[in-house]
Amino acid sequence: METIYLDNAATTPVDPRVAEEMLACMGPAADFANASSVSHGPGRRASARIEAARSAVAALAGAAPEQIVWTSGATEANNLAIFGAARFHRPKGAHIVTSRTEHPSVLDPCRRLEREGFEVSYVRPGPDGIVEPSQVEAALRADTILVSLMHVNNETGVIQDVGEVGRVCRARGVLLHVDAAQSAGKLGLDVVRDRIDLLAVTAHKLNGPKGVGALCVRREPRLGLVPLLYGGGQERGLRSGTLPTHQIAGFGAACRIAAAEMTEEAARVTHLRNRLWSALSTLPGILVNGSEHRRAPGILNVSIPGVEGESLLLALSDLALSSGSACATLRGEPSYVLRALGRSEQLAQGSLRISLGRYTTADDVERAAMRIRAEVGRLRAIAPPMATAAG
Repeated sequence: METIYLDNAATTPVDPRVAEEMLACMGPAADFANASSVSHGPGRRASARIEAARSAVAALAGAAPEQIVWTSGATEANNLAIFGAARFHRPKGAHIVTSRTEHPSVLDPCRRLEREGFEVSYVRPGPDGIVEPSQVEAALRADTILVSLMHVNNETGVIQDVGEVGRVCRARGVLLHVDAAQSAGKLGLDVVRDRIDLLAVTAHKLNGPKGVGALCVRREPRLGLVPLLYGGGQERGLRSGTLPTHQIAGFGAACRIAAAEMTEEAARVTHLRNRLWSALSTLPGILVNGSEHRRAPGILNVSIPGVEGESLLLALSDLALSSGSACATLRGEPSYVLRALGRSEQLAQGSLRISLGRYTTADDVERAAMRIRAEVGRLRAIAPPMATAAG
């Protein structure tokens, strides 16, 4: 049976226009030289490609090119932001504020910092998944040095008001780190307007290559960070290591494409998401997880009572779906994000995270809705009576 790709970020290919840019950096006649070796022509050409990409990533974030630090992805960028800022600014305080629904690449570093003597306050969002700026403000203390809050939740698609949180943090002299992996290229970003000090992005969420990302670091006034990696001193000493020219060039191309097509693509994907929800909403008891109004275009997360999540995913193996973050599915546990929103364990287990993106078509949506409705009906028909309760 033909696979229908709906888990967009994990399964869709690199955009062919991005691949073309990457191929220009590979092969014996390509710009594959070490970009740090600017004493010769090939190195200077590679360096020029990297700086062009740096400008493209910066433009997508409303930043200056010199603010961009290359990383292996948003996970490393989040780690560099959190560990780097916390350890550098520890003389000012040892308190951090984040939310219970952050990505593991934020929560796990925070837990590690707790073992180093830091104190972390975990704000719980409302049932709609929204963390109110007033909640963040109430959690701030005299010794708070950092707030970490994602722009768009990777499981529910809920959009946080990072601009208002940025205003609160800047007024209190607290650094704000934002994980924008799910929003870059899909929603407008402006680190100056929103007073964001540290912004993490990644290429593969933009149909770029996996394995490359960036951290946007405030430069005025300069923000101190302790590096995670030491070595050659690349990226102004913040991230040592030879730069992967082909991946970075691909990232830059992906950002340029996303910037040019963002408005039109957001409207198209939002229409497809609404169409999918309209088709699924006829299932008795189905629930949308997170705010129905403040969500990114391409993510729909639903809970379906009366079915066991693992059985549903197995039955829908021809659909590229997940029940939560791809980074957390190996743990085999109900989504901690949905549990934080107040969903029961049963509803969290019976959830589907559906992503739509650049290559999703109206036909994909119709076929997926038909398959989901059919399998839910089949599983409910064979489920024990108690299993149909919403929990």
